[in-house]
Amino acid sequence: MKEDFLKYQAQTTPYPLAIEVSHALGNYIYDTNNNSYLDFVAGVSANTLGHSNPKIVEAVKQQAEKYMHVMVYGEYIQQPAVEFTKLLAKNLPSPLETTYLVNSGTEATEGALKLAKRVTGRTRLIAAKKAYHGNTQGSMSVMGYEERKQHFRPLLPDIRFIEFNNENDLDKITTQTAGVILETIQGGAGFIVPENNYLKKVRERCNETGALLILDEIQPGFGRTGTLFGFMNYNVVPDVIVMGKGMGGGMPVGAFTASKEMIDILRDSPKLGHITTFGGHPVIAAASLATLKELTETNLINLVTEKEILFRTLLKHKLISEIRGKGLMLAIILKSAEIANFLVLEAMKEGLILFWLLFEPKAVRITPPLTISNAEIEKGCSVIMKVLKRWND
Repeated sequence: MKEDFLKYQAQTTPYPLAIEVSHALGNYIYDTNNNSYLDFVAGVSANTLGHSNPKIVEAVKQQAEKYMHVMVYGEYIQQPAVEFTKLLAKNLPSPLETTYLVNSGTEATEGALKLAKRVTGRTRLIAAKKAYHGNTQGSMSVMGYEERKQHFRPLLPDIRFIEFNNENDLDKITTQTAGVILETIQGGAGFIVPENNYLKKVRERCNETGALLILDEIQPGFGRTGTLFGFMNYNVVPDVIVMGKGMGGGMPVGAFTASKEMIDILRDSPKLGHITTFGGHPVIAAASLATLKELTETNLINLVTEKEILFRTLLKHKLISEIRGKGLMLAIILKSAEIANFLVLEAMKEGLILFWLLFEPKAVRITPPLTISNAEIEKGCSVIMKVLKRWND
């Protein structure tokens, strides 16, 4: 199968990890040779409740037996999408009430950027250096990493960049700014958390200038930082939330949420201001609803901080410079990119899945399912320490 994989399926890098997957269950992935791998990545923060979670599987089965795709987004009333968006609104602060369901995080970013322009009547967008919001051309336009996008220009015009956590850059947000889009915690840059009430100060500057504040919760969202959404840690309410990844518990999904007044602007002048065929797909919405119910009806989110502390306690080594991030969105920063590569590849041989970050070559991602147990954390961390010792030897 590997030969067919490399020949017929498009690749994203020259060197895919190429585990030949047999099945996945709980916090483990199994290959066709019956090897098990403890998953510290969760499909890059997507498998919030682990693999093949019974409640998600049952929700998908039940919905698939009733109906799947029936009509383009927004025309027919479909129970899973209505119930999900209603429960989401119940768990969000005012005025974040109305959700537009799409297929991925990058599509949600596209919708949010369009909404900012439509609401304000302005064209200028501001993003952060080293930001990542997706890989379609609008999302790429607000990516703060020129090396990744230089070959695809021209992109959207009238984009400005500020440095995350740099208050001196906030005067670049002006009355010409339609929207400021920031990751609540910068992902590809190395899991950089906001400091010194930075997000609150951005919020205040947006209020002064009439710009919309868009927070990208694609990675921090759905419990990963110890609150349902990452912004809830920082005493700030955005105008628009962008979400995806962990929202569907392993199913492909995205959404953007704002006030009803704002979202309604996309309905008219022109009609179909944002449109998608498969957004709000009933099977995907059923999976998202099952995920959100589990997060809001159990203590999983409340245990995240305890698990973070355990990771930080166990992962102490002279080759580790620091551990960045919050909750179960953590990045081990190694002394060099070579050590980071060694750790990811050697840990896989030891039955532990780790992965890289986009823009920080010395970083190794730790974003396990929220269902990870303390015993599994200890098991995985012992593998990490064993591999790092091997580097020393």
